[in-house]
Amino acid sequence: MKLNKPKHNLYKNTIYALEGFVDIVKNETSFKWQLLVLLVFGVTAWMLPVKFIYSSILFISLFLPLLAEVANSSIERVVDLVTMDYHIMAKKAKDTGATLVLLSFIVTILIWIFTLLIAFKVV
Repeated sequence: MKLNKPKHNLYKNTIYALEGFVDIVKNETSFKWQLLVLLVFGVTAWMLPVKFIYSSILFISLFLPLLAEVANSSIERVVDLVTMDYHIMAKKAKDTGATLVLLSFIVTILIWIFTLLIAFKVV
């Protein structure tokens, strides 16, 4: 039995990653929305009258929900590969992935709040 383990190198790994990115952009509506949020808030982060370090922190934090959505989509796809039927464990796996996305949004919001409070010397 041949395992699903192709020979890897940097070039092939980059191609696989780009294929995954294109696929998730094409097929995941939530990811598209999060790219829009990254664009809008990313521009906002760089337009704010704050030091470079604060803009950088704000901008980088916007990738947390995006990364969480990639993990969540991976979980959902594996669950769907295993079974399309309703199963409580499949539901729990998918709900856990959704929780990851929610927590990443909460962390990102907290990062923005605290960074802006410090940047504008409110605290």
